[in-house]
Amino acid sequence: MLKIRFFRVGKKKQPSFKIVVTDKRRPPSGGRFVEEVGFLNPITKEKNLKAERIKYWISKGAKPSDSVYNLLIKEKVLEGKKIPVHKKKKGKKDVEKGTKEEIKKPKEVKAEEKKEEVKKEVKEAKKEENKEEIKKPEEIKPVEEKVEEKTKEEKSEEKKKEVKPEETKEETTNEKPKEAA
Repeated sequence: MLKIRFFRVGKKKQPSFKIVVTDKRRPPSGGRFVEEVGFLNPITKEKNLKAERIKYWISKGAKPSDSVYNLLIKEKVLEGKKIPVHKKKKGKKDVEKGTKEEIKKPKEVKAEEKKEEVKKEVKEAKKEENKEEIKKPEEIKPVEEKVEEKTKEEKSEEKKKEVKPEETKEETTNEKPKEAA
């Protein structure tokens, strides 16, 4: 895909730009381009645009970058509204009509709505779990009582077993003298 964009030339701290038609995948400072269609020197405000060639390349499917698009609007090569190129400060959500952000906004809104729906579902699930947890302690109490009952029964059985070994000792002591006699 072709792109009409600025190609920076000039010395350090003295920028000047060629306006070139180049492949979108090529780097902006690569040096290889299809055609030079204009020139811009922001220091001296000198501009030179080949309007016919720019219109030709746009008709062939080349898309101008945001900054070049605004320049073409300003020089009346194209008609339309400018695209705000400056960076927006964080926290401001003012969006002007005709911007790329406005095109992206519906997708972002849909994504935010989906996130909100998921959050609501999670909250509802947590509420249901909390309700179940509240019911669970009631269910656990009878189980604990049964365990305590078993332990009482086990204790009484253990006491009986403890008594039986004593009886067996008495029996063994009684048996020995009987054998001896």
